[in-house]
Amino acid sequence: MAQGFDPAAATAAYLAQLPPEGHARAAAYTHGGHWLLLWGALVAVVVAWLVLKSGVLVRIRETVESRKARPWLAVFAVVAADSVIETLLSLPWNVYSDWWRETQYGLTSQAFIGWLAEFALVGAISTVFVVLLVAGLYALMRRAPGTWWAWGGALVAVFFVIIMVLAPVFIQPLLNDYKEAPPGPVRDAIVVMAKANGVPSDKIYIYDGSKQSNRYTANVSGMFGTARIAMSDVMFAKGADLDEVRGVVGHEMGHYVHMHALWIAGSYGLLALAGFFLVDRLFPLVLRLTGARGIQGLADPAGFPVIGIILAALSLVSTPLFVSIIRQAEVDADRYSLEHANAPDGLAKALVKTIEYRAATPSKLEEILFYDHPAVGNRVRMAMDWKAAQAETDAVR
Repeated sequence: MAQGFDPAAATAAYLAQLPPEGHARAAAYTHGGHWLLLWGALVAVVVAWLVLKSGVLVRIRETVESRKARPWLAVFAVVAADSVIETLLSLPWNVYSDWWRETQYGLTSQAFIGWLAEFALVGAISTVFVVLLVAGLYALMRRAPGTWWAWGGALVAVFFVIIMVLAPVFIQPLLNDYKEAPPGPVRDAIVVMAKANGVPSDKIYIYDGSKQSNRYTANVSGMFGTARIAMSDVMFAKGADLDEVRGVVGHEMGHYVHMHALWIAGSYGLLALAGFFLVDRLFPLVLRLTGARGIQGLADPAGFPVIGIILAALSLVSTPLFVSIIRQAEVDADRYSLEHANAPDGLAKALVKTIEYRAATPSKLEEILFYDHPAVGNRVRMAMDWKAAQAETDAVR
């Protein structure tokens, strides 16, 4: 260890920048978020059950096929109707979990009307993608009833990639205004980093993230020719200096260079395969438990809410696996930032500003079960350990 530098003490000093009441508030928000996973799954199950018991999807399917069997059209009509109905029934829950609660914790300043308009827009876009994906799944069920679940996993991975490619060009601009980082020290530093790491230097953006959220954040989105790194204007409103920008952008470059999106797409495809396998086996049992009538089996789109119930339950119990996949990518991106941006203090300063929506020092079990990013305390300690190691290396030289 370099003389005079203690990584543990440095980590504690960074975490102490947020007062105790700030840490307590962050812990309350984070722990409440864990409970939201359970309540959200229960809401999804109840809403799906209500739709099934109403029989509305069966009537839609019967109407579409009253004169001629048109399975593809029945799927489009039923799934689109189900998406709209379930979205409306779930609206009160979404208002609470996505807007009211965020407002109460000071994590958004967005007016309710603005939130509702964006919720409707995102819902419409999501419905289009859900209908297309589910139509593909039902086509597989009809053509390969014994192995549809295996092909379905591959289809999910392909859809994930397609959405990643399209999002920066066609979806994200509908919600926010993205502008290239303006000329100046910030842009100059980013361009130098981009060129040194094989990242397109013209794909660094700043967007009006404060429109929806007060969170200090940045992201990498897109894939192949559409990939870009975007920083929320909240970063600069909260005083991000050049060192912070280098640390944050270095992290996002790590995602890009190591192609984490493709790795996650493949992982989710495998998880979807396992989930669809269980859907194939559990569908008759769950259908009986719901008491729904008129559904003619797994390949009947009127039974789509049954699939939703199964997947909601599976998603809840597999949360530790989902978040662990993402968390490993985040660890790797942090490591990349430290190695290539060489801004451990900048990264640490940026991380401290995210504590308000992600408690800094959870137990190891809590982190494993719920955190899709490593705990801030651990990430800052990693940066300080790296700084100490670099100081020792420099001292030997």
